[in-house]
Amino acid sequence: MQIQSVGIITKPRKKEIAAVIRQLVEWLERRKVSILFDHETCELLDRCNEGVGRNEIPAKVDLIIVLGGDGTMLAVARVMNEREVPILGVNFGHLGFLTEMTLEELFPTLELVFANQHSTDSRILLDVEVMRSGETISRHQALNDAVINKGAMARIIDFSVKVDNQLLSEYKADGLIISTPTGSTAYSLAAGGPIIFPTMEAFVITPICPHTLTNRPIVIPDRSVIRVEIGRGGESTFLTMDGQVGLALREHDFVIARKSNRHLILVKPRQKSYFDVLREKLKWGER
Repeated sequence: MQIQSVGIITKPRKKEIAAVIRQLVEWLERRKVSILFDHETCELLDRCNEGVGRNEIPAKVDLIIVLGGDGTMLAVARVMNEREVPILGVNFGHLGFLTEMTLEELFPTLELVFANQHSTDSRILLDVEVMRSGETISRHQALNDAVINKGAMARIIDFSVKVDNQLLSEYKADGLIISTPTGSTAYSLAAGGPIIFPTMEAFVITPICPHTLTNRPIVIPDRSVIRVEIGRGGESTFLTMDGQVGLALREHDFVIARKSNRHLILVKPRQKSYFDVLREKLKWGER
């Protein structure tokens, strides 16, 4: 892969990133690479006239560098459209499961990318469709998860879940999480779900505070189609994708989730495994 153009996307209002961006721009310009900034990055550099919308960047570049946290990466994943441009994420946030690269690893990893000696991970995405009265009213994509949950004052939700038209269970719970392997370390983990190796071909269905304690998280093949019917209590229910985009649901709405046709391609640090990331982020082995 020959890199001729690079997009730079940063976390808004993260002022300490500005110095890193300037170093990065100098490094890229020495290699005669054209650079495209999103509007937020341009504001940090006081180059407001040069920015473009994030959704315009994937179609115009060979590599995207994300400086921020996992939230920034999730936002970028939603604007990739059909392009599978490699994304290099540098962590300026907290946990950093997606933006797992440290600042110290940025330039050595870029050297490998430009020499075409880097490695990547291919992450599955979730296509989510909402149907009401037989019509599709909304479509979304998620990298981590689709979450059905109740409003602050809502009662427990009744819903029915089918997998490939076979009934999985009737649930009474505070909500439900449909997670990709990438998202298994996010909300699903906090709700008692398992950690799934990120390149596995699987989804996790995790009930949130189920009324029946034997309702446990279940791992299913990612070729499955998951169909959730909202029952009693649905008038105060919300669907949220990656914790960032959502809509209100109604009783008898259907939420249908399936594997997307496209993937997200993440550049990996050279000498860091997923298990290294888990130990570091989750403090495993520490006393």
